[in-house]
Amino acid sequence: MVDPSVHQRITNYALLSLNDTVLDIGAGLGFLTRFLAGKCKFVLAVESDSSLVRVLSEELKDLGNIEVREGNVLKMQMLRFNKVISIPPYHISSALLLWLFNNFFECAVLIFQKEFANRLVASVGSEDYGWLTVVAYYHVEVELLDEVQKWMFHPQPEVDSIIVRLKPKKPPPFTLKDKALFKRLAQALFTQRNRKVRNAVLPFVKHKHVTTGRTDADRLADSLPFHDKRVRELAPEDFGALANTLA
Repeated sequence: MVDPSVHQRITNYALLSLNDTVLDIGAGLGFLTRFLAGKCKFVLAVESDSSLVRVLSEELKDLGNIEVREGNVLKMQMLRFNKVISIPPYHISSALLLWLFNNFFECAVLIFQKEFANRLVASVGSEDYGWLTVVAYYHVEVELLDEVQKWMFHPQPEVDSIIVRLKPKKPPPFTLKDKALFKRLAQALFTQRNRKVRNAVLPFVKHKHVTTGRTDADRLADSLPFHDKRVRELAPEDFGALANTLA
């Protein structure tokens, strides 16, 4: 990111204060990291590229409220932060969201590929509607904010980007008995998004649940709520009901 105006915008959207500890994922050359350090209490900058970590450590050594960590943020434990402000690598977008959903945070302002961001807010039945929409709906409020032009990056990407703000839902919109099962079920069913739930769920049921034979699996599939609807027609709450029944 080479346009400093974007740094100010995403900081404003996060309502950053001097009480906040911010996680910056994929800190790169540290332009955003340095900007954040002047606006908050502490910045935890994570970068997986060892050569960039050396540059970061040298360029930011004059600032006492930054810690640079080398590694894959998705594998790091016990990171203490309350806000996330980042321009993360686009190829980890899905995995990063799932990681965030399992961590405490007050607000996250991220720049994502526009096509990916549209999937987070897709309407039921639309082409962009999928398992990520369903899981995100349970965990967070999603706001699509300013578009980010290609020329603001160097080198310029081939895709359009957008600023996204995430805030955890408290309380969640519905109750789940098993959050991991809910995610796995949504992922499995959307591999057959145009089939009826009864047929789409059978492989999942046979793999995840002990049955005495095909008849038991068929009987269970027929007993599930919404078994006669297409997968793409199910609202997130419907996936929750299905997961709770299987749990």
